[in-house]
Amino acid sequence: QVYGRKKNATAVAHIKAGRGSLKINGRPLSVLKPEILRVKIEEPILLLGQSRFNEVDIRVRVSGGGKTAQIYAIRQAIAKGMVAYYQKYVDEASKREIKDILLSYDRLLLVSDPRRREPKHWGGPSARTRYAK
Repeated sequence: QVYGRKKNATAVAHIKAGRGSLKINGRPLSVLKPEILRVKIEEPILLLGQSRFNEVDIRVRVSGGGKTAQIYAIRQAIAKGMVAYYQKYVDEASKREIKDILLSYDRLLLVSDPRRREPKHWGGPSARTRYAK
């Protein structure tokens, strides 16, 4: 059970030994919208190679945030889950190899983006803008 976060979106990935299925909220990856960002979820799979994903089943639950934030949370959960799976069930050397591949491509695959929405303040319509005089 591994978390991926982006803004207000949270994705929880469960990875176990299996036949290579990938389900997001109980649905296969092929029906996920928007299609353009589907490549983003496939990035960890393309980087690590399909062979590593053929022996595991991945279930992802995602909630909160917008569509794009959810997709970034999903890809982070999948990447972190694979690292955790290899640490627990395979060996430390292959875990380190996976971690290095992912970090060299994009640090956000393993490290959460700390930026959050700034709360609205009084004296204006949003966090930074003020009402006109």
